[in-house]
Amino acid sequence: MKAESTNEAWGSRLGLILAMAGSAVGLANFLRFPIQAVENGGGTFLIPYLVSFVVLGIPLLWLEWAMGRRGGEHGDHSTPFMMGGMAKGWAWKYAGVFGIFTNLVVISYYSYIESWSLGYVLKTVFGGFSGMNQEEVATYFLHYTDVLSWSFDGTFSLTLFILTLFINVYILSRGLSGIEKVARIGMPLLLLFGILLAIRGLTLGTSGASEVVPDANAWEGLNFLWEIEFDSLWDPKIWLAAAGQIFFTLGLGWGFIHSYASYMKAKDDIALSAMASGFTNEFVEIVIGSLIIIPLAAGYLGMDWVKDNASFGMAFQTMPYLFDQLGSVLGNIAGILWFSLLFFAGITSSLAMGTPWIGFMKDEFKWSQKKSAWTLGLFALILGLPAVLFYNHGVLDEYDYWVGTVSL
Repeated sequence: MKAESTNEAWGSRLGLILAMAGSAVGLANFLRFPIQAVENGGGTFLIPYLVSFVVLGIPLLWLEWAMGRRGGEHGDHSTPFMMGGMAKGWAWKYAGVFGIFTNLVVISYYSYIESWSLGYVLKTVFGGFSGMNQEEVATYFLHYTDVLSWSFDGTFSLTLFILTLFINVYILSRGLSGIEKVARIGMPLLLLFGILLAIRGLTLGTSGASEVVPDANAWEGLNFLWEIEFDSLWDPKIWLAAAGQIFFTLGLGWGFIHSYASYMKAKDDIALSAMASGFTNEFVEIVIGSLIIIPLAAGYLGMDWVKDNASFGMAFQTMPYLFDQLGSVLGNIAGILWFSLLFFAGITSSLAMGTPWIGFMKDEFKWSQKKSAWTLGLFALILGLPAVLFYNHGVLDEYDYWVGTVSL
């Protein structure tokens, strides 16, 4: 039996936009986007990416926001009820379950990746990466994620995963006001930290060159990300990757846009709000995200190394070493900013992932906000433990493929 319409709503349009932008601005902006660009022709990737944003991203953002607000007007706050109310036949309602299932499983392992950022902030604060070479930094990550060794680092990793999941659930248990407060604090800090790090990426130049890598040049990284090779522009693989990145980075198809938009006030402007959140995400991804990890890596290790080694793991297996090259004080500051940025980006996204589950539990079973949030945490913990305990055996990658790719 579905619940009656709720009076719960966002406190302000700014809070809604920041929360919606925060749901989209995540680890993909700072890690997935630059790596996708490196793997798909650098600046060549930007043309199909921007075309996909205009042709697919903006119209689908409007569509999902409109579906969400319509659902909210009928007391629906999750995709099963929204889709069931918009089309005839039982199949549509059950197809909407993917908007619950996908988010539940993704948040179970996404919270673990968030916890890495928190752990690396703490290690950087206490100077744990000072003096480490690149191989030692990469080896530390392997020890940190080897939870089954029950070493100090492995136990610390498991503890922080549980703590990070608890933080998410506690904020969600506070309702929209809790999410909005986090967005109002986290998004400005994320932008500030990102801009400071991007400035360093812009100004590093050739000062990071050494006897080992004499041709290291941060500007080569920037040129690669913005220089267009027209000969490879018609490669369908690049266009497919660009379209996939747009869906991933904007949160299209996940279901949390529907859920967030269902709490809009009647006077809120769908088109303007959707555009504001979408362009905020694109600014963070294209302008800030492209100016940090690739230029810094090229500035110290050379562009050839970047092309051969660019991967998601660079954020944790390479960046601490790169920051240490800035000097002990500046390097620690840069490391704290970087991993804090990733933590804020992660938590604003995982909060959005938890909202569809809560909306469904309240709609279907009339559960309270707190009960819905804590049951989410319980299921996420149960689902997430295999990914945490057997991370080095590829379980998290399997989760990401079957749920984050196939189910999505």
